[in-house]
Amino acid sequence: MAALGAEPLRLQLAPAAAPQPSLLALSSGPSLPPNRGLERALEEAAGSGTLSLSGRKLKEFPRTAANYDLTDTVHADLSKNRLMDVPHEVVHLVSLETLNLYHNCIRSIPDGVISLQSLTALNISRNQLSVLPACVCGLPLRVLNASNNKLNALPESIGQLSSLMELDVSCNEITALPRHIGRLRALRELNVRRNLICVLPEDLADLPLVKFDFSCNKVSTIPVCYRKMSRLQSLQLENNPLQSPPAQICIKGKVHIFKYLSLEACRGDKMPDALYLPGPDGGWEFQKKRQCILERARLEAQLACQQYARHMAHEVKPAEPNVPV
Repeated sequence: MAALGAEPLRLQLAPAAAPQPSLLALSSGPSLPPNRGLERALEEAAGSGTLSLSGRKLKEFPRTAANYDLTDTVHADLSKNRLMDVPHEVVHLVSLETLNLYHNCIRSIPDGVISLQSLTALNISRNQLSVLPACVCGLPLRVLNASNNKLNALPESIGQLSSLMELDVSCNEITALPRHIGRLRALRELNVRRNLICVLPEDLADLPLVKFDFSCNKVSTIPVCYRKMSRLQSLQLENNPLQSPPAQICIKGKVHIFKYLSLEACRGDKMPDALYLPGPDGGWEFQKKRQCILERARLEAQLACQQYARHMAHEVKPAEPNVPV
């Protein structure tokens, strides 16, 4: 097992253009003072559209909530409680845009959440989920945080989340990513850290990822097609048994990793199947034609590698030292 060193590999370039809904903003907001009454919180929610019930040791939704009009609630924070289920009262808050259920004891998500058709951010991290139901994939989510659960797989229907920009399923027991994850055409940030993933899907290369964290898994090979990830700014891959690229390449950073992948792609270019089929004119003409095509392909691959190497050398060119006047 190849080790990448004690220091974590964190490759940070320029920040992404426009800030989007943050997973951190949904994760652990400040708890309300314990002496603040539920009634006051519910009353404020009815007026402001923001329901803040974090850190109240709740095992169920407050029964007195029926005395208040919460139908226009847009943001609901029920984090750091003792909820065993998603309260049915929450499912009926059809105007919800953000829902924070971080750090409860929730074991399942009811099908009724499909009624939350305004929900763009869901934090269900640090619970007891073993399954992420398909109904979640029918929501207009832009941010989904399901980290620190007991998930061993993601539903194939996750590809339906066409607006999803951030997906965090770190610290679970996922063994493979679904094929349809390649349909998440809006995805900018993907965190699958600390799972049991052995193979990275090639379809991820077509996504506009800016941040990608697959550290602490069982990945041995980075697909050569990942060299196409031109928007990638942050790549974290430490603590994997990587063989291709080897560890000594990975510790040098993203530029060297992508250069290695590009060179591997040049070496591994496959010839068309027609090259291995004899023509009607016999073997000699076939061999001559095959050699010409092979030579042309070799030259094209060599040229592509040279162009890429020049591009990379220009990218990492050191800045000129300041000369005092």
